[in-house]
Amino acid sequence: MTKLFSLIFLFNLTTFTHPKPKALTWGFYAHSLINRLAVYSLPSEMLGFYKKNIDYLADNAVNPDKRRYAVKDEAPKHYIDLDVYPDSVKKKLPTLFWNQAVELYSEDTLMTYGIVPWHIQKMKFQLTQAFVKKDLKQILRISADLGHYIGDANVPLHTTQNYNGQLTNQIGIHGFWESRLPELFSQNYYLFIGKAEYEANVARRSWNAVLNAHVALDSVLLFEKKLSLKVAEDKKFTIEERNGITIRNYTRSFSKDFHEMLDNQVERQMKASIKMTSDLWFTAWIDAGQPNLDGFVKAVAEKEEELEEKEIMKSWLQRLLDVRKESDF
Repeated sequence: MTKLFSLIFLFNLTTFTHPKPKALTWGFYAHSLINRLAVYSLPSEMLGFYKKNIDYLADNAVNPDKRRYAVKDEAPKHYIDLDVYPDSVKKKLPTLFWNQAVELYSEDTLMTYGIVPWHIQKMKFQLTQAFVKKDLKQILRISADLGHYIGDANVPLHTTQNYNGQLTNQIGIHGFWESRLPELFSQNYYLFIGKAEYEANVARRSWNAVLNAHVALDSVLLFEKKLSLKVAEDKKFTIEERNGITIRNYTRSFSKDFHEMLDNQVERQMKASIKMTSDLWFTAWIDAGQPNLDGFVKAVAEKEEELEEKEIMKSWLQRLLDVRKESDF
């Protein structure tokens, strides 16, 4: 714990057509779309199997978010608060394997401020092992989860301690950026990414994702603040029904203006997520020796999986208040 306290002392802690979006919550719709579109960039040797299971990959893209509130240590796998690290540490972290980072800064510190780049590397390794074993169930489960974590790594608000604008009086900006904007405007995005490519350095790719997303963070916060200063409260928010619940949401006009100020930023980050997901699925398959997937069939949920899902949702309510929230107003 000595390392933890000495490091915290250094921290600055003050500071193709896709389906119509449903009224759901980089939010559920975006995560589902990322996994779905990533399938179409795979080579023919993988495409048949992944297409058979495309609904599974899309429908289960949100599973890691369900586990956030039920499974211990799940939440830090979704983000990394880069802005709490001093510049010298921030430069060093991408060069370290997980065990090296733990040795230098302690696991407590790393878990406190998020581990998504390392977790993506771990998930890619696990997917490779699942391909080696030709474990259908694990291939699909890990593929769906990996796409989720990659999507999170490309969200600017997953790279900051100010993840929901709570430090700058911009509460709700997280869900605004990653859910509201894609739901309203992704019909006009050009999300084709070409063929999947082999990634020789998964660690570097994982860190580049969060570092590039972090560069975009200033624009997200600044533009929303500027726009809010010019718009009356009743023009910024509206009341609407969502899944039978009355909620406050950003108006379409305010969303449109913010989206235009961001100049295709959300589209770029979604595209980067789709590309990275497809590339890492492909890389895991290559590293496993390119196993033949032709005989693989469509996955069918088993009873034990359904029971596990019910337990996770049951625990969700019990742990809801203990995990940092991202999209609540």
